[in-house]
Amino acid sequence: MTVQAPVPHPHRTGAHLQAGSDALKQAAVATLAEQGVQWTDLRETVFDALAGGSSGGGAPVSAYDVADRVSAATGRRIAANSVYRILDLFVAHNLAKRVESRNAYVVNVHPSCSHDCIFLVCEDCGQIAHLDDDKLADGMRSRARTAGFTPRRPVLELMGLCSACNGAAQTGNA
Repeated sequence: MTVQAPVPHPHRTGAHLQAGSDALKQAAVATLAEQGVQWTDLRETVFDALAGGSSGGGAPVSAYDVADRVSAATGRRIAANSVYRILDLFVAHNLAKRVESRNAYVVNVHPSCSHDCIFLVCEDCGQIAHLDDDKLADGMRSRARTAGFTPRRPVLELMGLCSACNGAAQTGNA
């Protein structure tokens, strides 16, 4: 009997995908389909607005900004509460991450990974970057359980200066 290695799904590789790319959108569609969730035209338009705005690590985008972009793209007004519902769905299915300190969202460029992101938030330019550190997140959960607390998900955000703003500040150009 010959055993064949499974062919990996493009959205299950754990690789970071380019925001706004067809591969990222295909991964999002496949992720929802696997869980029996329909990919609607409005969800696609919201995803495109989020992926185009957050640039896979750029500035997070508020639901109101997404609503404005979707309204412009569709030629009809889309209420922010409709966008919030879709963004909540995307977060629940690991297609987007919420940046709590900014009340905004970024597209998740590695939707097949279940890491808790550590967001690095630049206080000057608003750009964000993320790190994956399972050991740190697991340690936080463990300490919380030891204290009798039942953790759901850690919110890890570090405020500071990105390398570009830090360099500008050090040279006096900020």
